[in-house]
Amino acid sequence: MPASRNKSAGSPALPSYVVKTSPIHGRGVFARRAIAPGDAIIEYTGERIEWDEANRRRDDDDPLNLTYFFTLNDGRVIDGGVGGNAARYINHSCEPNCEAIEYEDGSVWIHALYGIARGDELSYDYTLVYEGRHTPAVKRAFACHCGTPSCSGSMLMSKRSARYRANMRLMNTKG
Repeated sequence: MPASRNKSAGSPALPSYVVKTSPIHGRGVFARRAIAPGDAIIEYTGERIEWDEANRRRDDDDPLNLTYFFTLNDGRVIDGGVGGNAARYINHSCEPNCEAIEYEDGSVWIHALYGIARGDELSYDYTLVYEGRHTPAVKRAFACHCGTPSCSGSMLMSKRSARYRANMRLMNTKG
């Protein structure tokens, strides 16, 4: 059953999260108060663009700029780096406490997978698809620093996985 878009309980004036320095990477998003399982925390916003434009914006010298790109089911991309909000600072984790859900209207909301305590860093699995060669430099650029027991060491989806192949088919038919 899909989660509802009910926002976290609490003051309507204050969001349930705050952005601050993260031990995982750069900035992170942290729970300002307890968040209930299934709660919609924040919408992932930014400029909606076609894959051709995303590819033009890609910087081959800095593959990490792709981490603000959120691929939509219709083949377009949300570029969180242009007009985006705090959701772009939610870090990747191999054991996430959140998930991103795309709704039929094309909105993408970050939901709590389970109860999140005040002060915990919010995270979701980026499942990044990187079409180029996974060279040592690319692997270093996309290294995962979540520190969880099941950490894979990478934010990139394995090219050998069925999920990667399905995503590539989707991107090739849409873009």
